[in-house]
Amino acid sequence: MTLKVFVLTRNSTLAVEELKPLLPASINLSHGEKVPDDGDFEILIHGTPSRMEIEVSPNLRSVIAPFAGAPKETIELLRDYPHISLHSVHFNVAATAELAIGLMIGIAKLIVPLDRELRSNDWRSRYGKTSVIILDGRRVTVLGYGRIGKRIGDACRALGMKVTGIRRHVAGDVEVDGDNDTPVYPPSAIAELLPCSDVLIVALPLTAETEGILGKNELELLPADAILVNVGRGPIIDEEALFEMLKSKRILGAGIDVWYQYPQTTEERTTMSPSRFPFHTLDNVVMSPHRGGFLSAAEGNRIQELASLLTAAAEGKTTPGAVDKELGY
Repeated sequence: MTLKVFVLTRNSTLAVEELKPLLPASINLSHGEKVPDDGDFEILIHGTPSRMEIEVSPNLRSVIAPFAGAPKETIELLRDYPHISLHSVHFNVAATAELAIGLMIGIAKLIVPLDRELRSNDWRSRYGKTSVIILDGRRVTVLGYGRIGKRIGDACRALGMKVTGIRRHVAGDVEVDGDNDTPVYPPSAIAELLPCSDVLIVALPLTAETEGILGKNELELLPADAILVNVGRGPIIDEEALFEMLKSKRILGAGIDVWYQYPQTTEERTTMSPSRFPFHTLDNVVMSPHRGGFLSAAEGNRIQELASLLTAAAEGKTTPGAVDKELGY
């Protein structure tokens, strides 16, 4: 039986020609910059479909957002279509985890400010006291212990760090990750875990439950020399509270890849501030322009993951990457 798949290529970087050779002959893959008015496909690969594009094919059974996580508007739209499943492609696990580790090390070792000093021929930091810390033996809490979070935890263990995970689905008060003996707690344990977290790495998706989960009260529970890294989504952490914590040097520093304001036009890509607050004026912040999952080097992984997802669908197996439309991830 043939599985018909349509890929919308408008505003997409997806390499369709690289995808086709990886698919079984039972998949009929077509593509274009516009969903055909007489669409006859069962799977639509499109991150932000309109209601019209959803309804154009009466046989549509699945929508695949070809990136990590589905947009909020897509999730909300597809709630009106309970018979249509939604999937995303988790191709950025390694890339995002690596960036999280890089941001953590950047803050711990003062890489950015020391680089700036030496570019000015200033060697004084080598001979004076600095707030550089040793990560070996420190406790890192990974908020969002899913595929990316586990990968982050593995890297931190390799650095000699002690890892604790937090995720939504935990059996009881705590469970142990059998792969590496990591204790994993539910979100209700956040207030208990933050005071003993030398490093807090946020790798959560943005949902109604996670938005603002780290506010002023939670941030103030962190130790004075704590490092905060966010590779999840900006609004998970209260914007003003985070800025004030860093401005007052209440914690050692933060590495931030995800923000609160994004360019909406091509022109704004050279003028848009990532926040209402001037994070760029702080010397204890490493700023990254949301690049954890948007690396061209990871494109091959995206194609491979998408091919695996489509192959499973064609073979009648459980299709990976399912998004719970009620939970939002």
